[in-house]
Amino acid sequence: REDLWVREGKILNPEKLFFDEKGSADVQLDCKDSIIAPGFIDVQINGGFGVDFSLATDDFKSGIDLVSQKILSHGVTSFCPTLVTSPPSVYHQILPQISVRNGGAHGAGILGAHLEGPFISKEKKGAHPEHCLRTFEAGAFQDLLATYGSLNCVQIVTLAPEMRRSNEVIQELTKRGICVSLGHSVANLSQAEEAVQHGATFITHLFNAMLPFHHRDPGIVGLLTSDKIPAGRRVFYGMISDGIHTNPAALRIAHRAHPKGLVLVTDAIAGMGLAPGRHTLGQQVVEIDGLNTYIAGTKTLSGSVATMDTCVRHFQEATGCSVETALEAASLHPAQLLGIEHKKGTLNYDSDADFLMLNDSLYVQATYIAGEEVWRQDALGM
Repeated sequence: REDLWVREGKILNPEKLFFDEKGSADVQLDCKDSIIAPGFIDVQINGGFGVDFSLATDDFKSGIDLVSQKILSHGVTSFCPTLVTSPPSVYHQILPQISVRNGGAHGAGILGAHLEGPFISKEKKGAHPEHCLRTFEAGAFQDLLATYGSLNCVQIVTLAPEMRRSNEVIQELTKRGICVSLGHSVANLSQAEEAVQHGATFITHLFNAMLPFHHRDPGIVGLLTSDKIPAGRRVFYGMISDGIHTNPAALRIAHRAHPKGLVLVTDAIAGMGLAPGRHTLGQQVVEIDGLNTYIAGTKTLSGSVATMDTCVRHFQEATGCSVETALEAASLHPAQLLGIEHKKGTLNYDSDADFLMLNDSLYVQATYIAGEEVWRQDALGM
């Protein structure tokens, strides 16, 4: 029970090794009282370190490689590169350049793209450019295909469920194994419940870019305690736990109402890891001031510059939850959301050996992917 056994990139049940093969470990590592936890999974990250996943550039691939390399130090072992609302030409250029791949020394694994928009509400567009927003009116799913060009590497689509014909689109996406998330929306509760009945399973950054909770119609937020969720289904919801996007009290309310659905996301933008100043988010210019990020010249929040490990620590501090609960919100829950909990998000036998060593204050000491060390905090704390 005290040891974690790893072989060929998987977590091993050592019984067979001891009794059948009469073997022992080739390499032993003293973890010096560290916490060992599953690697973090970020299902909503728009970029970082100067790289913006919604900008079609010639060296897009090297940009995505840079981010996947750098987020290893935050404990992220796999992620969904996220594109904000963009013109169709941008999707057509960028999506073919994103491929699902395993993580390793080169960086965190890519689980598929998260497309946030353009099928979202004008009233709750947040940092999304209004002139690029679209509807399903004419051809429903065909409109979506024409906009994105291809769904080959797409893992999550965020849309507003109050849009006409959205339910047929949700069904089509779900049929293809794509996770549908509700967000940037003015949906009421019954529209949100209907979307879930048609297959939606996620809520994009709860409380942000949706109608505020109202006691007579709690809107999308009401899904957390709805009794209209199909049996055996769980609704997950993303939260940006950076201390800015959601007040700690709101974080506590959500967590207490539906602890098993909470998924920590960074919603990080290109400015994460960079000095304050002006950066991009898709078609927009963004101003970073401390941990605040605004569309330049406004007070509209636009993504965050928080790292995943910061979000985990803030969540644990704000809610007073157990360390395990905080870690599961960044590992087990996103894995369950994407239906990959048999491979990722746990330390169970036969799952991928993607794990972290953390100190008692939940600072990442080392990151492992497929059993190999891919990042370690050096003695100087660099």
